[in-house]
Amino acid sequence: MTDTSLPAVRPLVPEDQPCWRDLWTAYLDFYETQVSEEVYRTTFARLLDDDPRSHRALVAEADGRLVGLVHFLFHRHAWRVEEVCYLQDLYAVPERRGTGVGRALIEAVYAEADRAGAGQVYWLTQSFNATARRLYDRVGVETPFLKYQRS
Repeated sequence: MTDTSLPAVRPLVPEDQPCWRDLWTAYLDFYETQVSEEVYRTTFARLLDDDPRSHRALVAEADGRLVGLVHFLFHRHAWRVEEVCYLQDLYAVPERRGTGVGRALIEAVYAEADRAGAGQVYWLTQSFNATARRLYDRVGVETPFLKYQRS
């Protein structure tokens, strides 16, 4: 029987690199994208550095292994004095979805944002990501904004 107790959420550490890479690769596969080896190395280094402009990472650990990750960053916003928090990547291993991993990671980001004085946390997902949206509808509010990017 698999232990489905809530995971422990903690900061990413250098020793997590192989497991983090597996999790992030699975996340990228879900979105049908790939990154170069240089991006893997650079992203992992940024997640561990002390630059306040860099991304940060938390991991969820349960059953003696990493079962989820979240990447986020703080940035200035023209409509606010305080910074806001962008939750960029959130991933839970498929067998642990629906057991609180995603919620625990989002709530940990909320706590980090509160500590940093960032009143707003936001993220994007694809409209067809029904599994994730069931959680997002419970922990956040859908906005009417659409994402556009340079072609």
